Parts: sequence; structure tokens; C-alpha cells
Amino acid sequence: MSIPLAPAGAAAAYRAADALPNAATPAGGAGFGAALTRAMEQAVEVGREADTASTRALSGQGSVTDVVLAVGRAELTLQTAVAVRDRVVAAYQDVMRMPI
Repeated sequence: MSIPLAPAGAAAAYRAADALPNAATPAGGAGFGAALTRAMEQAVEVGREADTASTRALSGQGSVTDVVLAVGRAELTLQTAVAVRDRVVAAYQDVMRMPI
């Protein structure tokens, strides 16, 4: 199941990505690939934070609320990554179906 991306949400994401200091032109050493790499690194970090919160709660040092919030954040990040992947695959398939 993919979540549709609203035009306002896409525009906001574009503006946010455009404002990042490392989101320069490809001549500056950064570009779409670098942005995807940063996004994936951040997604992995969110997953690690959820693991850390779970471990702290199991050892009695953290709260259940922190675990629920961290796991919810990780789940949302994963759903976003899957939605982006689905869009990229669909775009690739559309290009491959184009007549030459």
C-alpha cells in the first residue's frame, strides 16, 4: 500500500531540501544521489535510536512512552522510504515502456 504524496507536501519537501547547505548542484559535489544517501543514513539512524530506546526500556532505564515514540518515528520513516522506492520503480517502469 503506498501513501499518495500531496502536491503541497511535495513542494514543502522540495523547499526543505533546497534549503539544505549540502544540497548543491552536481558541480558542487552533491546532488540527487547525495540527497538520497543522506536520507537513507538518517533513516538508519532513526532505526538505531528506536533500538536504543527499546534496550533502555528493557533494562529499566527508559520509559515506555519514549519507546513508543521512537518506534513510531522509525515506522513512519520506513513507510516513507518504501513509498519513495515505489515511486522510483514506477518511474523507471514508465521510462522502460516508452517507445523508442
